[in-house]
Amino acid sequence: MDIKNRVSALKKEMEKENIDLYYIPTDDDHMSEYIADHFKVRQYMSGFTGSAGMLVIGKESILWADGRYYIQAERQLKNSGIKLYKMGMANVCSVFDYLVENSKNKVIGFDGKVVSADFVKRLKKATKDNGTSIKLDNDLVDRIWQDRPAMPDSEAFILNDKYTGNSIIDKIEMVRKDLRDNKCDALVVSALEDVAWLFNLRGDDIKCTPVNYAYALVTDKDVMLFIDEKKINDSVLNVLTKNKVLVFAYEKIADKLQELNGKVWVDTTKLNAYLFDKITGDIYDDASPIAMYRAIKNKTEIKCTKNAHVKDGVAMCKFIYWLKSNIGKIEMSEISVQNKLYELRAQMDDYLEPSFNTICAYEANAAMMHYSASEQSNAVLDTKGFLLVDSGGTYYDGTTDITRTICLGKIDDKDRLYYTTVLKAMLNLQGAKFLEGTTGANLDILARGVVWDLDIDYQCGTGHGVGHVLSVHEGPHSIRWSNNGPAMKYVLKEGMIVTDEPGIYLANDLGIRIENELLVVKGKKNEYGQFMYFEPLTMCPIDLDAVDVNIMSDRELKLLNDYHELVYKNVSPYLNDKEKLWLKMQTRKLVR
Repeated sequence: MDIKNRVSALKKEMEKENIDLYYIPTDDDHMSEYIADHFKVRQYMSGFTGSAGMLVIGKESILWADGRYYIQAERQLKNSGIKLYKMGMANVCSVFDYLVENSKNKVIGFDGKVVSADFVKRLKKATKDNGTSIKLDNDLVDRIWQDRPAMPDSEAFILNDKYTGNSIIDKIEMVRKDLRDNKCDALVVSALEDVAWLFNLRGDDIKCTPVNYAYALVTDKDVMLFIDEKKINDSVLNVLTKNKVLVFAYEKIADKLQELNGKVWVDTTKLNAYLFDKITGDIYDDASPIAMYRAIKNKTEIKCTKNAHVKDGVAMCKFIYWLKSNIGKIEMSEISVQNKLYELRAQMDDYLEPSFNTICAYEANAAMMHYSASEQSNAVLDTKGFLLVDSGGTYYDGTTDITRTICLGKIDDKDRLYYTTVLKAMLNLQGAKFLEGTTGANLDILARGVVWDLDIDYQCGTGHGVGHVLSVHEGPHSIRWSNNGPAMKYVLKEGMIVTDEPGIYLANDLGIRIENELLVVKGKKNEYGQFMYFEPLTMCPIDLDAVDVNIMSDRELKLLNDYHELVYKNVSPYLNDKEKLWLKMQTRKLVR
């Protein structure tokens, strides 16, 4: 069926259930950012392939997409009969407000397993006086999706303590201390990354995210893991048993939640509404303590991730050297070039997989922030303009995320201005010194302000946390312009990793982004307080061929030159003579 026929078929199922508005988020049972193919319901129903967005089917069909996907969504929704609502734009209501405003004396339906308990709680409160009914036990799309992919079944494996720094039993005791401190009797662990962290368990259920679909429960007496038992081999089971972890079938979590007594700690933004309704005990609703444990890397994780970034830098240097040496000499396309990068990363020690689908975008395609090259869009590269490559790798010792915008040849003054502006923005944030207690929202202006000076904005955050052999996007901290939300709430603490990736995107013209990962470290402490600063983790040169030194300050030039000195020192020992000579030129000291 095409999109119009799918929507028509869904409406027929809605009529059978007397549902007026059907809500489809981009989530799995665990509110994950990246999801297995089995859960890509919104994509199936709309044709929009972005990693975020919400769909409502009623008398009219509407898709909500954020600024990263405006252009992509417009293209993919064409002729589908589905309207696009651009989130964040003036006079565009949120999907939540739309449901509230359009549900008077009507029935809202959805699959409660893929909608958070928090969303449902707020929706019930907002609609209590307008005669709205809510049905959360209807997975209507499953009735019409005849060839729906099965749930993934990748085998789990244990990530060695030499990479994690803490044993399973150490982590269990950390969580139990939090339970005691907050006078709770049980913690429901629903986020996949939290489960993976707690048991040093990794898998491959979600492409580019090394996790398994699983839940956990921690009490003062027991620790339970709920996972498809076919995923646990004897070796993994032995480790879990040694650490007194009880293993149950994945679906048994619902039964165990009904048996809980006392005060139960849940994060309702991460627990789905279906499971939340199973809990009969008192609720303590707060972020899982594991989220902060993951965000603040220990000494072992920091040492390992630095090593991973050197390897990743070697792969990137080999890639850019190959690209610069061969552009115009051999035929290149977005897909062939990104495949070359995949090949070079795979040659590095302890490599697992890409940390996300590579964004390899030439010229106008780069204006789509989360562009993915396809056979239909695959642009042929030429000796002019920019190629934006946003990529990363997951290694046994760390996760990387890097963007480089590479000058392939002739560019004009406008290109050079925009490129240098993005570079200045990235360096300004990377070189920040700030007092302890500072949030990402406080620092965002250091990068974004340089772009704002040109009356341009990038409609996304400036930076996000990065997991340790986990999801490439990790909270709770971030760097973004915000009046509320996590960027305002969570301060940047020693040991946190955050990306620094400002950009300029002009629809149907160009896209420029430069991204480094940064480690939050302590600086000098004096009568004014504890100062903090960023240590760059990413080890790859920034293309100097598009830089206009005349619009860079002395401080920015020093920051760039110091960074390039660090890159050469760390990466050059692993390159051959030709690559090393190229890197020396690419990290040369810039002067006016």
